[in-house]
Amino acid sequence: MSDDLIRALASALPKGRVLTRTSELLCYAYDATASEARRVPDVVVLPASTDEVARVVRIARGAGAPVYPRGAGTSLSGGAIPAQGGIVLSTTRMDAVLELDAENHCAIVQPGVVIQRLNDLAAAHGLMYPPDPGSVAVATMGGSIAECAGGLRGLKYGVTKHYVTGLEVVLADGQIVRLGGKATKNVTGYDLVGLFVGSEGTLGVITEATVRLVPAPEARATMTATFAQSSAATRTVAAIVAGNVVPATLELLDATTLRFVEEYAHAGLPTDAAALLLIEVDGPPEAVAREAAFVERVCLGHGGVVERAADDEARERLWAARRAAYPALARQSRGTIVEDATVPRSRIPEMLAAIEEIARRHDLTIATMGHAGDGNLHPTVLVDPDDAELMERAHAAIAEIFRAAIDLGGTLSGEHGIGSAKAPYLGWALGEGGLDLTRRIKAALDPQNILNPGKFTA
Repeated sequence: MSDDLIRALASALPKGRVLTRTSELLCYAYDATASEARRVPDVVVLPASTDEVARVVRIARGAGAPVYPRGAGTSLSGGAIPAQGGIVLSTTRMDAVLELDAENHCAIVQPGVVIQRLNDLAAAHGLMYPPDPGSVAVATMGGSIAECAGGLRGLKYGVTKHYVTGLEVVLADGQIVRLGGKATKNVTGYDLVGLFVGSEGTLGVITEATVRLVPAPEARATMTATFAQSSAATRTVAAIVAGNVVPATLELLDATTLRFVEEYAHAGLPTDAAALLLIEVDGPPEAVAREAAFVERVCLGHGGVVERAADDEARERLWAARRAAYPALARQSRGTIVEDATVPRSRIPEMLAAIEEIARRHDLTIATMGHAGDGNLHPTVLVDPDDAELMERAHAAIAEIFRAAIDLGGTLSGEHGIGSAKAPYLGWALGEGGLDLTRRIKAALDPQNILNPGKFTA
């Protein structure tokens, strides 16, 4: 990258907002994806306003330099990695909650707002922002919107795209556009807000978002159910949903995940079970009592051993254990590859069996957890990035997992996005027609391919 470009960026931003030291750049060379996937950027910029973002993008466009929007770096698909060097544009300085409109059940936020912070503010008004990724305590709104993150409450409440009603976006030419707003219903023209949600920074840089909030549930009931066979756990999932009860959360941890989580979190989870379901129902107290009793009956009827959380402290202990799954697995090896294959609920038993068979055949440790209620599984491969032969087996296994998911009527990702990690497989899910359409949209909005190149259609 030329010195002239660095000087132009330095003149466009206040002092201290352009980072060029190697020690600084290294911090932006990776995200939460497997540690083998890293690339040091040439420069990092820290804009604090939409105008500053637009200035950076216009300078980059004039120089033909790539720009990589970045939030907290919690992406699990390589979405924030500067694949071709260039400029990392971090939005963490843009962290204001601009408005919390309790009357209209919405909030207007900058992209650097941490999701948990928004929820803490909303709670004072009896509201919540439902998308709930495992990294909720650190993940930012801009990154989660760009990836269309989901999370633990996805079964009942959906994913990020169901809550974004308005955006401010800086396009690849530096133009600032405002799309949508507070209105709950809006079918005026193309769904341009929806186009940018989940676009992973390849079409524009999100600088502001208007999001829906919903009333927080009055009551909750949380329970675990352990099973001697994983197939019994997956049949239980299907039976619960078939009974027209939609839990807020219906999580699955296989035996490997369960063992590692308990070693890490000491939450009192059994380590001799083949699978554990973590289930929470919420809503009005009378509905919670009825639904919790139904869920308990279904679990017992399929051979499960059920234990309810007696109070909020016990509930928080269970959720802390679930959120500790990724760090617990990360302690077991020098690297992990966390995947995100999604299948129809009815095909979960087949998908779990396929993952177990693939792990055996490639002699790998693959721990599987996920949001079983919506068919979103997270097979996690324990790897060593410095072991080339192991990494080759791991990537071969991952390709087979994706193929199995698609063959079962599923897809590549339920919430982690495509990024660079899954770009080679995108055609499997979209077909040639869908892949061509994706490329044409990208070319129309970013003809120079400066926004997050190397992602989606790498």
